[in-house]
Amino acid sequence: MRFVETWIPATLVSTRDLSPGIREFLILPDQFDGAAYPVGSHINVSVTIDGQPETRSYSLVGEASPQGFRIAVRRTDDSRGGSRYMWQLAPGARLDITRPASLVAVDWARDNYCLIAGGIGITPILGAAQALARRGANVTLHYAVRSRADAAYLDDLANMLGERLVVHASDEGRRLDLDALFASLPKGTLTLFCGPMRMLDAARHAWIGAGHPLSDMRYETFGSSGTLPTEAFRVRLKGSDVELEIPRERSMLDVLNASGFEVISDCKRGECGLCAIDVVAVDGEIDHRDVFFSDHQKQSNQKICACVSRARGTITVDTLLRADAV
Repeated sequence: MRFVETWIPATLVSTRDLSPGIREFLILPDQFDGAAYPVGSHINVSVTIDGQPETRSYSLVGEASPQGFRIAVRRTDDSRGGSRYMWQLAPGARLDITRPASLVAVDWARDNYCLIAGGIGITPILGAAQALARRGANVTLHYAVRSRADAAYLDDLANMLGERLVVHASDEGRRLDLDALFASLPKGTLTLFCGPMRMLDAARHAWIGAGHPLSDMRYETFGSSGTLPTEAFRVRLKGSDVELEIPRERSMLDVLNASGFEVISDCKRGECGLCAIDVVAVDGEIDHRDVFFSDHQKQSNQKICACVSRARGTITVDTLLRADAV
């Protein structure tokens, strides 16, 4: 397994509001050594939602610091409850977190780097910008936001990158044109991206359309972002009379496992594909929120990543768990 969840106790040291809807949390693990972690690392945080223990994943902001781990959480009503839980925490709160882990591999020997962040996607991109700026790399950061007031860490990035920071604020009429941007990049440019699912889909199509190999684009997305609103849906189990309701605040993976239908998993971020299960029928619509499957695989609706993807209506799945084989 790529992610071994070693849980450690920690304390919420402080919070600060970066914008009206984004709050930063400084978390200090017990016996913290301040060791460096890879670019694009995240931690899992144990949260309680409607009395149920849940896990939420947050990207670490910036490079390692002796003060602890920094995460930034956008408060949103269309979520599964993680942001509401985090925002009600006060300094001094005790937390259980995992050690940092990353699936983003950065080739530090490239001639050119393009960083792209959409909204709260700036959290993992900030550390990459710091590392590349420190190395004197040829790097440009494109930051897409609704307005500059919504742009977390904008002053830090401007001081670090100067004219190499390009802000695309919708309220200023400066929307990010991915087709034009990627067409202008030299071959061999490594692009790092983090943003919502729709923006990622557009980025991948534009990247391929510009003739760049997909392997030169490394990306993350938000496990809670999708094309449909986050709402409750139902899951039927093939070969049984079992039908489960997946509430808006819980994942299909959690509900299946809690109900005795074991589904193995690893990253719980829609990146590794280990929790993918077969889809037998769809009475409604699937909202694929993973970054593991290709566009063609998502359109076929033959499998679903149980950790992040959701649906509208009812879907029938086959977990391959057979009672007579247990």
